[in-house]
Amino acid sequence: MANLSRHRNGSSSPRREKRRPSRSHSRSPTVHGSRSPSLVMPLNRRQAHGRIREDEESERRRRQQEAELKLIEEETAKRVEEAIRKKVNEALNSDEVKLEIERKIEEGRKKIFDGVSVQLKQEKEEALAEARRKEEQTRREQEELERMMEENSKKIEEAQRRAAEEQARKEEERYRELEALQHQKEEALRRKRLEEEQERAEQMKILGKKNARPKLSFAFGSK
Repeated sequence: MANLSRHRNGSSSPRREKRRPSRSHSRSPTVHGSRSPSLVMPLNRRQAHGRIREDEESERRRRQQEAELKLIEEETAKRVEEAIRKKVNEALNSDEVKLEIERKIEEGRKKIFDGVSVQLKQEKEEALAEARRKEEQTRREQEELERMMEENSKKIEEAQRRAAEEQARKEEERYRELEALQHQKEEALRRKRLEEEQERAEQMKILGKKNARPKLSFAFGSK
């Protein structure tokens, strides 16, 4: 950086020495006193060129200063970064920092372990609650199934009872019909027997009368 400054100062001083004689020469009393219109334009041009050169030199110095400042900033940043890295490495390699890191790691492990324990406990409670809920649901479904089976059994028994009663009623009706039919048959048979007896009695009466008439005829014949 210092070399750049010395180079800048060394390079600018010769130009200033060259310009000063030209200015003194252009402003000398002899020339100024005997200045003619034909010499005014070259003099103005030289002055304009001199100003342009001064502006260019000023711009060059400004850019050089900016470049030097940029280099200084970059070098300073590198040195600060290196110093910070060195300090950090020294701090990380110190026993105190190592102990602090181990303590932080242990705290982190403990927090993770505690968090896992809490999570496992929560998951266990949720699993138990879910198991109880499913068990309760299964119990209710079983009770509902048993109730439905009992109702169905009652309905079947009721249907069987009604069917048995209906069958008994029909059998009773059939028995009554058979009994009535049997009674009718017996009554018809009784009437038939009675008619036959009456008819037999009538025949007996008729036969009795027939048997009695010949005796009378025999009596008349004997006379």
